[in-house]
Amino acid sequence: MWQLAGHSRATTLLQQSLRNGQLSHAYLFVGPAHVGKSTLARNLAQAVNCASADPPCQECTSCRRIAASKHSDIHIVDLISVEKKEIGIRQIADMQNAAHLPPFEGKNKVFIFDRAEMLSHEAANSLLKTLEEPPPNILIILLTARESALLPTIASRCQRVELTPLPLGLVIDVLTKDYHLPQEKADLLARLSGGSLGWALQALRDETLLSDREQRLEDFSRLCAAGTRDRLAYAADLTALFGKGRDRTSDVLSAWLQWWRDLLLIKCDNSQWIVNVDQEASLSTQAERLTRESIAAFMRDIRAAGEQLEMNANPRLALEVLMLRMP
Repeated sequence: MWQLAGHSRATTLLQQSLRNGQLSHAYLFVGPAHVGKSTLARNLAQAVNCASADPPCQECTSCRRIAASKHSDIHIVDLISVEKKEIGIRQIADMQNAAHLPPFEGKNKVFIFDRAEMLSHEAANSLLKTLEEPPPNILIILLTARESALLPTIASRCQRVELTPLPLGLVIDVLTKDYHLPQEKADLLARLSGGSLGWALQALRDETLLSDREQRLEDFSRLCAAGTRDRLAYAADLTALFGKGRDRTSDVLSAWLQWWRDLLLIKCDNSQWIVNVDQEASLSTQAERLTRESIAAFMRDIRAAGEQLEMNANPRLALEVLMLRMP
């Protein structure tokens, strides 16, 4: 049983490939963070090692051990620490050594590369050799939210499977029916998740996600009325955060973009589509002081700052310019 809510197109494709014996030796799962890529990869790892005639059964020894992250033939390759900035050549060498050994307890070895866009250039080129001439009985699955950051030669040697955000109604249904959340909270989490059910479920387990969001919203409200000195100080804080991991700053910019999108929707009399439904009063007050043009212009500035950071521009300069352009 595939454990992925929605995404029937992806699971059907993999089921048919398994049934017809046409499974690729390498897959690239593309989609936003928490949309279900890891779950799909784990299910596929179960399927190629399942003892049932209808894999993945979730009941055989292999399926249960993979679900518990205890199967010796399933290897996760990712950033080995929070401070690590890339997946390095040493990890690829270890993967290649393991790939040339026969499976120990299952039918196939599976290597799952989480955040494959973080492969160093050297590591990506080394992995390319394995993708071109894979040993028997191995499956390689790359997961990425930033497909454009992958080497084109890597992507071209994998079968691409895209996972798109789930409809709002589907996420709400899962949260209310399967997790028994009140409608109001389910609606808020579904909107905040952006169609990534995994984020909503993580927010249920980890209360710091919502508390961090509260702090960000306080910062947003404060900065909109703040002077230049406070805005530049905030840019300095974001720069320090960027030094600890660019994904952290990217999350803040995404939240900014979400907030200003809500302002534009309210300004255009479409408040039913806003994400931050619990902040509608504050958004409405701020929107009264802004024009549609100024909101749209700052949204473009936020996107531009994110693109500049992706291209390794000076982070402090990019973030200071963004703060100074805020209406």
